[in-house]
Amino acid sequence: VDIDQGLRAYMIKVYNLMGLGLLITGLAAWGAFHLAVTGDGQLTGFGQLIYASAFRWVVILAPLAAVMFLSFRIQSMSVAAAQTTFWVYAGLVGLSLSTIFLVYTGTSITQTFFATAAAFGGLSLYGYTTRRDLSAFGSFLIMGVIGLLIAMLINIF
Repeated sequence: VDIDQGLRAYMIKVYNLMGLGLLITGLAAWGAFHLAVTGDGQLTGFGQLIYASAFRWVVILAPLAAVMFLSFRIQSMSVAAAQTTFWVYAGLVGLSLSTIFLVYTGTSITQTFFATAAAFGGLSLYGYTTRRDLSAFGSFLIMGVIGLLIAMLINIF
């Protein structure tokens, strides 16, 4: 029972931190889009910078750089430094993903978010209540993602 309570407390902390990270990502994406695009759909100066200039590559690649930095330095970082890097990463991902607001409606983005959150929550609850290791699904799901990427590329043409 003590181990279960400790695991439960740990998992709640992890889920809370990840939830806060998702909130930061969403707010950064929403905020960046609203700073970048006027009400009539025209790009502001900020929008020109992050969406239509060579700087957009920095915006696109910055989350990858943050992940690489964190993965190389995580063992020697303090907890506070690692958390700060995670929050910066969450904001960078939001900035990078803000372009989805240029293509999709708020309704479709919201529906996709809630469908993904429900699937994650359902699988988490299933794994927690049945105490099954769901890592065996990993290779199957990766193959599904690869299949979806191939289908998306085919549909482009």
